Amino acid sequence: MSHESFLEHAPSVIRRAKSVWSDFVDFVASENVLQVAVGLIIANGFTKVVQSLVSDILLPPIALLPFIDRNFEEKFVVLRKGPNATPGHGYNTLEQAAADGAVVLAYGEFITNVANFFALGVFLFLIARIYAMFTHETIIKHTVKCAYCRKYIPQKAKRCFNCTSWLDGREERETSALQ
Repeated sequence: MSHESFLEHAPSVIRRAKSVWSDFVDFVASENVLQVAVGLIIANGFTKVVQSLVSDILLPPIALLPFIDRNFEEKFVVLRKGPNATPGHGYNTLEQAAADGAVVLAYGEFITNVANFFALGVFLFLIARIYAMFTHETIIKHTVKCAYCRKYIPQKAKRCFNCTSWLDGREERETSALQ
């Protein structure tokens, strides 16, 4: 590209760059993007707290039970030994098995993740209930199926927002008069 050609297209490129930058600033500074960003940051911190609660507080006492000989994260079954495995000797840790190239079923990690998911769900439910108790607004919305379009709508709705039919029986009364 020659110097003259570059100078000829420069104002157009600068105008487009300014337009893209302006669009980006408008997008990033919009209220809902900022709310989502703050929500994700809080959720990430909350998830770490719950994972620590499960991994560091709840599961270690369970690991003391007589039929469990190590932490849940270290529970695994070797499906196929690695090339350097010696006959009659197993792997002590998951890292040893992975380093040797063994195929393992790490069910302990799965149990930990399920416990994390369950604990996170319980804590989020409790937060929703506490929020509802203080604000008298419920986060948990009960839904029913619309009798006409069969889409889920809020239980307290008087009119379906999908098919716009009235849910108080108006449609039956109005159509029965026409017959």
